[in-house]
Amino acid sequence: MCAVANDPKDLEDLGGGPGEGPQSALERMIIEAYLAGKNVKLEDLKSLPPEEAQRLMKEASSYASMKLAEVESKAQFRREIHYDV
Repeated sequence: MCAVANDPKDLEDLGGGPGEGPQSALERMIIEAYLAGKNVKLEDLKSLPPEEAQRLMKEASSYASMKLAEVESKAQFRREIHYDV
């Protein structure tokens, strides 16, 4: 599983760089969706008070970790079903 950014200063780690893999892109999408539910954009975090930005990123990172684990779990389950048939 890829690392999540808990600190708003680490937002560049979530940037869609050329070496970004599919899981990193998915992680970024999940974090952006979580923040959108809070009416905040990822790029807006830098303009928030540091405590609030860090709190939101911790929440979003925890949520993304949970969702990525869920996706991995479902994929593993499907592989097991596919190969057990």
